[in-house]
Amino acid sequence: MGGTVNLTHHFLIAMPAMADPHFAHTLTYICEHNDDGALGIVINKPIDMTLSALFEQIDVPLSDDVLRGRPVHYGGPVQVDRGFVLHRPLGNWQSTLAISDDLGLTTSKDVLEAVGRGDGPKDVFVSLGYAGWSAGQLESELAQNAWLTVEADADLVFGVPAEERLPAAMRLLGIDFSRLSEDVGHA
Repeated sequence: MGGTVNLTHHFLIAMPAMADPHFAHTLTYICEHNDDGALGIVINKPIDMTLSALFEQIDVPLSDDVLRGRPVHYGGPVQVDRGFVLHRPLGNWQSTLAISDDLGLTTSKDVLEAVGRGDGPKDVFVSLGYAGWSAGQLESELAQNAWLTVEADADLVFGVPAEERLPAAMRLLGIDFSRLSEDVGHA
């Protein structure tokens, strides 16, 4: 990679000036970043659909009442009709991108079938769609200060309510988000 930053397993925090409506006020988890580009999942935009409704759509029974009420998330503007499952542990599924030794992003239905049966990964986060960047695109957006980045904490993805994830990621950086938005443009 020669001196470029690899942001795999990092959070991207949209700066308050972010004009793109897809990414305003978002926290994105980068699952893969290499010379071909980057792939991420927005993790703080729950949509008006529960896991229960999603599982009904794909004809998979879901017995776990706690999971049934959990929201599905908007993962980004690409392939919004496809489900993407962030999960830990990694496990062994048909179509998984291994993000780390512990974390995977799976697009195959088998992981959801396992979740429905009660023998899926311990932690699951389900989104529709993902965020994609072509080669060099994320780097150029970073150069324009569109994003703040911080090493990801998986507990924040799985253990913190959606509306608290962005402020929690800011705290990883030691920044108070409310102060940040006021300071922009007054440099």
